Amino acid sequence: MIIIIMGVSGAGKSTVGKLLAKSLDWDFFDGDSFHPETNIEKMSNQIPLNDIDRIPWLEKMRNAIDEWLENNKNVVLACSALKQTYRHYLLTNTKNVKIVYLKGSFNLCAQRLQERKNHFMKFEMLQSQFDILEEPKQAIIIDAEKSPEEIVYSIRKNLYNNPI
Repeated sequence: MIIIIMGVSGAGKSTVGKLLAKSLDWDFFDGDSFHPETNIEKMSNQIPLNDIDRIPWLEKMRNAIDEWLENNKNVVLACSALKQTYRHYLLTNTKNVKIVYLKGSFNLCAQRLQERKNHFMKFEMLQSQFDILEEPKQAIIIDAEKSPEEIVYSIRKNLYNNPI
């Protein structure tokens, strides 16, 4: 199974994803590691990505998801997946790929980004993410303001009815 933790920057995707993967004894991957260097350079210079910029990133993640599923690998993937078209592209298998949306307010995510060190995604780019965000209709939706432990508990309860 693949669990995609989605949301804007600062929602807690990586923190929650790592904790969830550890609690399940699964692998964790961060969607940021799939970006080509040109995308990271753009975002580092506070230039929002467009859909064309995201195509190689989405293709790399989709190929990884297909490979993980083919090899029966259980993975938690932290990935913004802000638009429905991106999620649709990544969801090649709705039975074995689940979406968890960490829904956070602009203020919460802005505060977290301002506290973050050594990351290419800066506070100044946050509004561009909220501008393109299409909240999912088919997902487990969790308040990003909860503690990471509470979020992991909720995810496990929603997916397995087995939170521990």
